[in-house]
Amino acid sequence: MRLPNEQLEKLKHQKYVAEKKLTAAKHKEKRLQHELKQLTRSERTHRLCTRAGMLEAFLKEPTILTDDDVMELLTFAFHSEAVQKKLDLRIKSRKNELETDEG
Repeated sequence: MRLPNEQLEKLKHQKYVAEKKLTAAKHKEKRLQHELKQLTRSERTHRLCTRAGMLEAFLKEPTILTDDDVMELLTFAFHSEAVQKKLDLRIKSRKNELETDEG
């Protein structure tokens, strides 16, 4: 059975409107994903700067030391069994806190 011209035109118009809405929704999704990526990047940059500042507070003369010097010191410090145990405890504690907050 063929649809009358009016019904066919109405369906074509509805399809056109639906396609335009779909295109708009895809653009919005893309924009929101970009915003999320920017926020994540900003958080990471803030965290890196904050922690670098913390590290420099412990270095006696940070401007004299090279990146290799600092890496050597960090490698030495983090290979300590006591530091590894403390790190594992902090990670476990933070994970428990996150699970408690989510639950």
